[in-house]
Amino acid sequence: MDKNSFLIQAIVYLSAAVVAVNLAKRLGLGSVLGYLFAGIAIGPYLLGFVGEEGKELMHIAEFGVVMMLFVIGLELEPNLLWRMRKLILGLGGLQILVSAIALGSIAYLAGQVWQSSLVIGLILALSSTAIVMQTLTEKSLLKTKAGQSSFAVLLSQDIAVIPMLAIFPLLATQQTNVVSTSFIANLPGWQQTLLVLAAIGGIILAGKYVVGPVFRWVAKTHQRELFMATAILLVFCIAELMIMVGLSPALGTFLAGVVLANSEYRHELESDIEPFKGLLLGLFFIAVGASINFGLIAANPGLILTLVLGLVIVKGVILYVLGAFFDIKGDQNMLFAVALAQSGEFAFVLFSFAGQYQLLDEQTTSVLVAVVAISMALSPLMFVLNERLIMPRFFTKQKAKRESDDIHETHPVIIAGFGRYGNIVGRFLKANGISATILDNDSDRVDLLRKFGFKVYYGDASRFDLMKAAGAESAKLIIIAMDTPEQCLQMVSLVKSHFPHLKILSRAYDRKDAFDLMDAGVDNIYRETLDSSLRMGTDALSMLGLRAYNTHRAARTFLRYDEKALTELLNYRKDTSSYIKVARDRIAELEELILSDMRDIEITERDSGWDSDALRKAVAGKDVSGNASSNEIF
Repeated sequence: MDKNSFLIQAIVYLSAAVVAVNLAKRLGLGSVLGYLFAGIAIGPYLLGFVGEEGKELMHIAEFGVVMMLFVIGLELEPNLLWRMRKLILGLGGLQILVSAIALGSIAYLAGQVWQSSLVIGLILALSSTAIVMQTLTEKSLLKTKAGQSSFAVLLSQDIAVIPMLAIFPLLATQQTNVVSTSFIANLPGWQQTLLVLAAIGGIILAGKYVVGPVFRWVAKTHQRELFMATAILLVFCIAELMIMVGLSPALGTFLAGVVLANSEYRHELESDIEPFKGLLLGLFFIAVGASINFGLIAANPGLILTLVLGLVIVKGVILYVLGAFFDIKGDQNMLFAVALAQSGEFAFVLFSFAGQYQLLDEQTTSVLVAVVAISMALSPLMFVLNERLIMPRFFTKQKAKRESDDIHETHPVIIAGFGRYGNIVGRFLKANGISATILDNDSDRVDLLRKFGFKVYYGDASRFDLMKAAGAESAKLIIIAMDTPEQCLQMVSLVKSHFPHLKILSRAYDRKDAFDLMDAGVDNIYRETLDSSLRMGTDALSMLGLRAYNTHRAARTFLRYDEKALTELLNYRKDTSSYIKVARDRIAELEELILSDMRDIEITERDSGWDSDALRKAVAGKDVSGNASSNEIF
């Protein structure tokens, strides 16, 4: 058996990925670390299934990074960037700049030339998007001040990778071993500049005026695989064009992604690219893991450990100071600093790129790759230490020690979560003479609500013993209004398992959350913005002169039809193309249904009782603002 054959190597890589990533996810370490551990296991320093051929695989797998940057570009909607401009440009930009200067200065003092020091500082200034975002999401921390700030900094870092890829070749001071495949390499400088600008301009123009019609033409075939092939072809063509003009393919695909961020096919492009991007990135991280020089680590354990601790401490201090400057306070600032103190997956790409231009020698690169990999592996542990040691001791000591309240009453209704949503529901029930047992796990909120006269019990409603103490065995229904979709789903699971007799009424944040709750078996789902949005719509129609009876009837029709469509769309949620097609059909049907219903309604004196005197007078002709009456609109 030839262990170097394609099939054997494929079996080795895929088997290692399946086993290691599965174990890493179960341990809460994330898929990136799983891939790294898989590479370490099959690499030359452990099982020895992979040798020098791992370096050859790296060049293929790097295309996953190209696709990753294309997807990042697709996600950079101009509106999002504008809303977060202060954090992205201010906090994110300063973090990269200050961290690069500090870490680069340390490298320079250690004996590196200024070009290499700058490269090291820039690379180590980056953090792990994959690990941080996954951890914050799993811990329901993404919507916190620290979570939003971390997201903005990571977004800034992802954008910064592009200029880094463009700067590194300019820093090269000697003949490199990179074989140029650019057909403009021998042209005069001014001609090269013009052709590069023409290539970039061509990508922008094609993204605006050519790609859309091409995808519409392909979409008419209703062949998912053909659309997917077109998406991959687009990335390949842009990458090849960039190589032809001597630029990084990642630069071109990122630019194309930004141009297509507002395209009608943005989400479909994302979903089609995602599997290929994920597989190639997985191979890339496996190759990185296999290339970590454990012989070097074993020979210099003190040096490696010192560098890892130095990296984490320097970045952590810088992040904490900048966070305080941008009004991130207390425990949120500590979480922000801990979350981003490690280095990130783009470091592996940039080290490889810097090596090609001989900006870093092989020995330095090997040491730094090991430092980055270890800092990423320690990241989940740093989160745990922050939660269990740093937070309770220095920031949330009293909160951490607070025990759940004793509950000595039972009611037919239990409300889990008494924030802005549950608060309104609870007040409405109380106004109608219905008492409820109210549970909330935010101690500050509980204390504040008690000052207003609400009887709220502190505790985590997703705990079986607390639910039992709250009278779940004898209650009739539970209203789930917790702060995050993850908490709501966890609560649903507990109720379904231990208190199946309870009728569940659950808050939903959006359609995706509603789909998850439907999958979990919840029948009574309430999307939190739906009713208020419809109320605003009916008020807008009334202000335009429509009769109140007509607008309320239209709102009821819309709500009933939308709920029906939601149930139907559940079957297509994993098929983006079909989902979009069915959703568009249902939207058109609903519009026609409401307009037809409006035309058929006969206005009677009974109906006019819905309207104020002023509106009844206005509807006869024009209102005071000059808007047309309902008869003129329809």
